[in-house]
Amino acid sequence: MSDEDPYLWLEDVTGGPALAWVRERNAETLDALAGTPGFKVLEREVREVLDDGARIPYVFRRGRHLYDFWQDADRVRGVWRRTSLEEYRKDRPAWETVLDLDALSEAEGEDWAWAGSEVLAPDHRLALVMLSRGGADACVVREFDLESLEFVGDGYAVPEAKTRIGWIDRDSVWIGTDFGPGSVSASGYPLQVRRWRRGTPLEEAELVYQGRASDLSAVGWHDDTPGFTRDFVSQSLDFWNSRLFLLLPEGTRGERLYRIDVPDDAAKYVHRQWLIVTPRTPWLGHAPGTLLAFDFEDYRAGVREPTVLFAPDGHTALAGHHWTRHHLILATRADVSSRIEILTPGADGDGWTRAPLADVPPLSTASVVCTTPDEGDEYFLDVSGFLQSATLYRGVADGPGEALKRAPALFDAAGLGVRQYFAASADGTRVPYFVVGPEDRSGPGPALLYGYGGFEVSLVPRYSPVVGRAWLARGGTYVVAAIRGGGEYGPAWHQAALGANRVRAFEDFAAVARDLVDRGITTAPQLGIEGGSNGGLLMGAMLTRHPELFGAVVAHVPLLDMLRFHRLLAGASWTAEYGDPDDPADRPHLAALSPYHQARADVTYPPLLLLTSTRDDRVHPGHARKMAARLRELGQRVHFHEHLGGGHAGATDHRQTAFNEALVHTFLWERLTPSAHRTAP
Repeated sequence: MSDEDPYLWLEDVTGGPALAWVRERNAETLDALAGTPGFKVLEREVREVLDDGARIPYVFRRGRHLYDFWQDADRVRGVWRRTSLEEYRKDRPAWETVLDLDALSEAEGEDWAWAGSEVLAPDHRLALVMLSRGGADACVVREFDLESLEFVGDGYAVPEAKTRIGWIDRDSVWIGTDFGPGSVSASGYPLQVRRWRRGTPLEEAELVYQGRASDLSAVGWHDDTPGFTRDFVSQSLDFWNSRLFLLLPEGTRGERLYRIDVPDDAAKYVHRQWLIVTPRTPWLGHAPGTLLAFDFEDYRAGVREPTVLFAPDGHTALAGHHWTRHHLILATRADVSSRIEILTPGADGDGWTRAPLADVPPLSTASVVCTTPDEGDEYFLDVSGFLQSATLYRGVADGPGEALKRAPALFDAAGLGVRQYFAASADGTRVPYFVVGPEDRSGPGPALLYGYGGFEVSLVPRYSPVVGRAWLARGGTYVVAAIRGGGEYGPAWHQAALGANRVRAFEDFAAVARDLVDRGITTAPQLGIEGGSNGGLLMGAMLTRHPELFGAVVAHVPLLDMLRFHRLLAGASWTAEYGDPDDPADRPHLAALSPYHQARADVTYPPLLLLTSTRDDRVHPGHARKMAARLRELGQRVHFHEHLGGGHAGATDHRQTAFNEALVHTFLWERLTPSAHRTAP
């Protein structure tokens, strides 16, 4: 393809010609897929599992209340609601509606989607509510009274932007938003940290920190932990490098921002008396992915002697950690399966002890849903697996736990099994993957392989009733590949596929595909693949690099033009992951990685389904639009569908999600089942 891009006009998100093209492509896709007899069946079955009233309502404690955001057939946009622990223990809790987004959207003539809340502790009376139009990352902020259950008429209100905001106290907040030129990065994220006092105009908020134009973002926050109240500022240099500053009290001589001397590429924060650091490269004799605890005041004084809370090995990696008032809950992964422990510091803050917190079945995932670090040792722990519907446990860290909620089994798992295999990649690396499917199949059958491979995101065993109902229950095999670029084995697993080495992730995925065929689980014509966002880049790479390995490809909100991604919406924030197209040293490998630029007419590609959203303000819909136009020009088989709303998730409600999943699985079943292969054009 020449340097001149004939489809730049499709980057005009809401331009008339571009939207007319979108409507034409949507109509073609609906005519090809939505009119089939099986489409409505799939759509109805997916909607049933999404709306199922017996699914677990996951909660977050705020004072005496447990809060939940819930969507179903009657509450399409959703309702923010709350209950007590006593009620929550019941099969049918009594919920109090806090904010009804359907009613609010109707009253204001907006397509509001829930974007979260910040509740002011310790009285939990006031909240900062974030509302997104159509699921975009940008949102408006409004102050909400949790006693009167009304927006505060003269309270904090912020226009639509990629705002960062958090409480300091009742009458002040830390805020970063769009204040005009120089206040946001090329990706649209705040570069300023301001203290905004109640009753003053937003534009007069006190500027405390100004980031550089080349930075990714900046954010300030207040730690209200009793006895440890402090304020911090974080300067994000890029996606993987940041600097942490302690804001010293007013009246301090010299600079008020004290830089905490920790490597830029390390994850770091301060909790009570500890500085917690997870290096991404070797540091102080410790391996990447180690969890280290320093005494913060000793560290400031130059004493650099940490307690090692977790050390990785070749099979085990840190998955996360959560504080309760007196303990630390540690989540790790051994060959991508979960382990959960509880760590307890000694009375003097040293001499940590550890013990198992919960028994997690093999090939399962345990994740902490909620803790209250300043209020007690309560925790909520969710455990599930590919064929194991979720169980939500509640406990107090130094006491026994209880199985509080069990999700229903929303598809028939009889005769299905889960196995883990390892494929040998091109450089010999062992790549783990999970296979979920019929245990008694005598020969190969249709299989769907899912992958991501970037940004240190880990793909782990989880229960998906949508996959179960739409794919497994119909006889398909589902496969999840833990390829490099993810975080399944810690920072080194991610860093192995950074920049020009992104091809390692592609090679890993192709190796898993070949291994599936070699094991007789499927055949290339029966193997479909699916991924979204960065996983959409993976799908585009598989399409253009290894078309012979697959029978169908599905890409959601994909990243596909690797020579212009940094100029589109949030794309500039990802140059630390992929490279910078404006850097002559990076441009050659980005051109080679770019599916949009590697598409050819003299190769027959498997059929492709591209899904995106007009309201996606993270990955520009122009990626999918231009790829579809380019493939059509080359005579390749491509379906395209774009929701006008949905944001980067592709959908904001269950109706949209069910529609998208019906498109995907109708497309896959028609192309991967043997009968479809005999009749496909």
